[in-house]
Amino acid sequence: MRVDHLSFAAGPDGLRGTADRLSQALGTDSLDGGFHPRFGTRNRLIPLRDGRYVEVVEVLDHPAAESAPYGQIVRARSEAGGGWMGWVVSVDDLSPFEERLGRPAVPGSRHLPDGRLLEWRQVGTKGTMADPQLPFFLKWVSEPSVLPSALDSEIRLTQLDIAGDRARLEDWLGGSADSLLEDLEINWLAPNGQPGILAAHFETPSGTVSL
Repeated sequence: MRVDHLSFAAGPDGLRGTADRLSQALGTDSLDGGFHPRFGTRNRLIPLRDGRYVEVVEVLDHPAAESAPYGQIVRARSEAGGGWMGWVVSVDDLSPFEERLGRPAVPGSRHLPDGRLLEWRQVGTKGTMADPQLPFFLKWVSEPSVLPSALDSEIRLTQLDIAGDRARLEDWLGGSADSLLEDLEINWLAPNGQPGILAAHFETPSGTVSL
């Protein structure tokens, strides 16, 4: 189990404007990530070290966005002005989470700009929608050369500041956050409003950047 990526909902400046603003703060460029046909969204990616990335995402005027929980999450966060939307944990086996959550994983995919298809399965999005401090879980299906982790970067995610309840997260993960997510520091803060990611901290060639 590892933190795979962070999701940031586009603000009033749209997908490209939001992605440019974040990538400029980090001293890098964003990449076109493609379109999610099942969720009615599209994204741009900011690659990070350790196989991670930041996903900047916007909802489209697409029927899938009205019914898919992920599309609903993106729309609600963008309508609230945009910002950190959630985080995603990748696992080798989704079956324990399917069993604990009482529902099967759903397939996800997006077409990359070069025409290749990136595929995965995910579960727990409804939990994220109800309680944004909680990540959802995914298992990559595509071969390693297609995955976002194949992208390279000098920028490293070092810490997340999350408003929420550590015990609630550990119940959701099925174990100790320190042991399961040992390569990333999480700073827990008491909620003062909506729970969820308050800030992410990065090491860049120009120094520490907090977003």
